[in-house]
Amino acid sequence: MARARERFASGDLVEEGVRAPILQSWQRCRDLGLRPDRFELPYDANLDLESPLVRAALPVLDHVEATFLDTQVSLIITDGDGTVLVRRTGDRSLDQLLDDIQLLPGFRYAERLAGTCGLGTALAERRLHHVRGSEHFAECLQAFACFAAPVLNPLSGRIDGAVNLTCRASDARPMMETFIQKARNSIERQILDTCSQRERAVLQAYLQAKRRGCTAVAVTGDGLEGVDALGDSGLSRRDQGILREKATELLSFGVVATAEVILSTGRTAMLLCRPVTTPSGISGAAVEALLPPASGHSTRLPPLAEQESAEPALWSPQRPGPEPAGTPKTSEAAETPGPGRGEAGHLLLVGEPTVGRFAMQTRRRLQLLSEGGVRIGTTLDIARTAAELADVAVPQLADFVTVDLLQSVLSWEEAAKAGGPLRRMAVGSIRADCPFYHLDTQFEFVPATPQGRCLTTGQSILEPDLTLAPGWLAQDPVRGEKLLVGQGIHSLMTVPLRSSGTVLGLVTFYRSEKPDPFENDDLSLAEELVAHAAVCIDNARRYTREHAMAVALQRSLLPQGLPQQGAVEAAYRYLPALEGVSGDWFDVIPLSGARVALVVGDVVGHGIQAAATMGRLRTAIHNFAALDLPPDELLTQLDDLVIRLDNDALTSGGGHGITGSSCLYAIYDPSSGQCRMARAGHPPPALVTPDGHVTLAELPPGPPLGLGGLPFQVAERELPTGSQLVLYSDGLLQDHRRDIDAGVERLSQALAHPQRPPEATCQAVMDAMLPIRPQDDVTLLVARTRRLDTRQIAAWELPSAPEIVSTTRTAVTRQLADWDLEELQFTTELILSELITNAIRYATGPLRVRMLRADSLICEVSDASSTSPHLRHAATTDEGGRGLFLVAQLAQRWGTRYTANGKIIWAEQDIPS
Repeated sequence: MARARERFASGDLVEEGVRAPILQSWQRCRDLGLRPDRFELPYDANLDLESPLVRAALPVLDHVEATFLDTQVSLIITDGDGTVLVRRTGDRSLDQLLDDIQLLPGFRYAERLAGTCGLGTALAERRLHHVRGSEHFAECLQAFACFAAPVLNPLSGRIDGAVNLTCRASDARPMMETFIQKARNSIERQILDTCSQRERAVLQAYLQAKRRGCTAVAVTGDGLEGVDALGDSGLSRRDQGILREKATELLSFGVVATAEVILSTGRTAMLLCRPVTTPSGISGAAVEALLPPASGHSTRLPPLAEQESAEPALWSPQRPGPEPAGTPKTSEAAETPGPGRGEAGHLLLVGEPTVGRFAMQTRRRLQLLSEGGVRIGTTLDIARTAAELADVAVPQLADFVTVDLLQSVLSWEEAAKAGGPLRRMAVGSIRADCPFYHLDTQFEFVPATPQGRCLTTGQSILEPDLTLAPGWLAQDPVRGEKLLVGQGIHSLMTVPLRSSGTVLGLVTFYRSEKPDPFENDDLSLAEELVAHAAVCIDNARRYTREHAMAVALQRSLLPQGLPQQGAVEAAYRYLPALEGVSGDWFDVIPLSGARVALVVGDVVGHGIQAAATMGRLRTAIHNFAALDLPPDELLTQLDDLVIRLDNDALTSGGGHGITGSSCLYAIYDPSSGQCRMARAGHPPPALVTPDGHVTLAELPPGPPLGLGGLPFQVAERELPTGSQLVLYSDGLLQDHRRDIDAGVERLSQALAHPQRPPEATCQAVMDAMLPIRPQDDVTLLVARTRRLDTRQIAAWELPSAPEIVSTTRTAVTRQLADWDLEELQFTTELILSELITNAIRYATGPLRVRMLRADSLICEVSDASSTSPHLRHAATTDEGGRGLFLVAQLAQRWGTRYTANGKIIWAEQDIPS
């Protein structure tokens, strides 16, 4: 400990050897400019020894004093500022030592004056503390040990003072902490009993006044048990609760007051509050309920002026005396002005106005806590949740509220450090010109400030008086002084935003116009509100992070752009759902023969799992498309894959099933204008003809993927040049404001403009169809068809004879010259010669040769055989086997696709620019 004190005094970092609360207290003392070798305390001779705290503490001290008789222990009571009020010592020899350190009545042992000590630190941190030996900041206190606990008023929740046990450091025992805690509890119970006795005295004064004949109220007996409130009133439990709530409000005023309350039956009840003074001078009040008869007539009260003038005589109880001469001998009800005939008066509440105010404050706090549970966390948006917290707290709890989150939290780091830059997420203010950092400002709190200490310790900080708060001005002295003087801010609470053991940020509450400083009950309420908001913010943070990861994953798996191809002019839109990423995807896949495949699909489920599954299905479609499978066969293969994936997930016990996923696959051939389509549980595409007619393609509905055992059917349709083929996911049509049919109608209206390019069509559809808050991914793919001119196509029907190779080379040479592609003459002749020779040697039936001049030069040789050629490495002694190797070297791409009558071997060459 001595070494730690030396390191602290020299300004070095102290990481071990000192308890955290002690080290934090040392830091506050240094920030206040205290020195260990100086110890001067202010003295106040005007002590309130008749306070409720002292009256409650004295019986407790008397009771426990015998326990410490003849021991070196002293029991001390202080007020809320740390001023010593009472000192009891077991052994008189200890008195002189305590006098030497000014631990005697009249001296103030606040932490800001005495440094780290049991009394001062317990009051500063508002919880039980013990300080032993060299843990004291002041050198003169290091021979002692102090155990202190703040005493809370059970009604107001305020700290009335503290109870302290002091002894020599060598005499300290662990059981002393338990003892001081029990003493504190006994004093708090005694305070509550004292309040109950005062309320009983007020009730007795009320009953005495009633016996003197003031008004007719249902009262029997002389004590509290004899008061008949609303038990036989015939009112419902709800009406009784309303009356009691209003009565509590009237009691808090403590003056003559009336209130009219409309009951659920339509009847009107009147509440009357009258002051009551006991013979001992205790001021209180009584609230009566004047209920009308069941006939429903309103309750009649005497004029308020008459009540006020009669009040002192009626409600200041006096000693019983002889009846005045000439007093009529009639019933009290008949003699006293008050309720009308048939009306019944019931005593609702009796007590001190202060207690009523405490009850009203407690009720308002509970209402605010209930309101916060409803209004905070309505969405999974971090900024909105922070703003909701500020809106709930202002102005009911505070005049200003700031919500700050650690930048590491907003950067989606899982283990956020309780330090570093913060970002202001919300500001609540009663004024338009808020004096604090604005939204989205990034900053750091100085460690000496209350906010800095809150982040460091992870504990709430309450500063009832900012003028006495250590480190308050350290952040920005000029700005801090302006807040204190110019804005009148006088009290502060700062509460950490903590969830799952992680500090996410902090919330600071300020008061300026409200004159009362923050109290312990206010801090407890703030902690409850902030704890609820922290859970909501943490949920929003985790959801946002997962959503961002899913979106990033899905976007990385989706096309980053459309591939170059000449069959269609295409454009797309993709929008992830706000509530969770789904598994939508789309694709434009160039195929052999200048064809193109258009794909839109949707995976069942949401989140990262759906995005990952989408990537697997999209990769599978690319692989199947590379085999040039027709749409129905491709979907059959995809269906088998989904079944296998589901079985694997079921066997391993992990993952989520994807049965029910949908897909639409279309192949468009620009050489013929034919479009072949098949779908698996997906909405049919929309077709827009060049004249603007919009229809949904008559496409047989296939079963969703993963069901198995059912065939997929292909629909084929010729599309005129300039037609638009529109593929979309069901998220485009879904909207809670309309049904699917209305969505289809709206889509048709948005598409009925054939002259627009696909990009403009996409934007128009999204503007017309997009829901306000999409519940599912929205995917849209628009493709406007193109056709190859007949001059871009050359075809020859050839017999299967060797002599045709030479004839074909001659025809190809002429065609290349017509297309101005003489540069490709040699390679094209060689490619076609090898392909035709292979077909003659290994295939059967007539041959067909076709050349397409599209974005590339495409050569195709078709035959009636279904045997696919294979590229192999020929040995140096082999006479053949090098044909396909030459084709692969000369062509940009080559491959085989199967048809109903055989196969086509094709090769593509880039056209020189």
